[in-house]
Amino acid sequence: MKIVVLFFLLFFATPLFLQASGGNESPLLAYSKKWANPKYKVCNTAANAGYMSEEERKVIYILNLVRMDPKLFCETVVMQAAAISSFIDTSSELYFKTLVKTLNDMESLPVLYPDSACVVSARCHAVSSGKKGYTGHARQNEQCRKNTHFMGECCNYGSDDALEILLLLLDDNGVASLGHRRICLGSYSKVGVAIAPHKSFVHNAVLDFY
Repeated sequence: MKIVVLFFLLFFATPLFLQASGGNESPLLAYSKKWANPKYKVCNTAANAGYMSEEERKVIYILNLVRMDPKLFCETVVMQAAAISSFIDTSSELYFKTLVKTLNDMESLPVLYPDSACVVSARCHAVSSGKKGYTGHARQNEQCRKNTHFMGECCNYGSDDALEILLLLLDDNGVASLGHRRICLGSYSKVGVAIAPHKSFVHNAVLDFY
């Protein structure tokens, strides 16, 4: 009887645990088996941040992979950007081509860690923006102004997919200052992510860095 119970626990409980924890598989494994290298597991800093959704945690995981190995990310993912998002113009000298150069030239950066205060700040803004249908960084809600907690902020509209959100922010098409790219690849240590429905753009995502 004990053997049967043990088999049940091993056979059924293990998949449930992996599902609950999101498993250990890299979110970029479909683009290259190189991402399966155990050294990249340190990028999954938000694995146990239950105050974020799986997709929000994935944003942090992927962004850390970009920061840890920008060259591999460029080689395996960015070069397929047009297939991932129709909003990315791979012919752009100012945006896409400078992104390729930036990633190939830069050194590894420290990983970011999830921060609950940043998440509260990002979520309040994402939900409020979505309900009212506005864009930008200005808080139009008193509670959100009180909850504001960031040194750098990125907002994206139109996607709820972690990889597409990050590619659009890194490409930064239409933003001459490349502010989103600079923030994502900046010298921050903490981040909070919130993805919410948006009245005008279907989805919006807010990343607050500290």
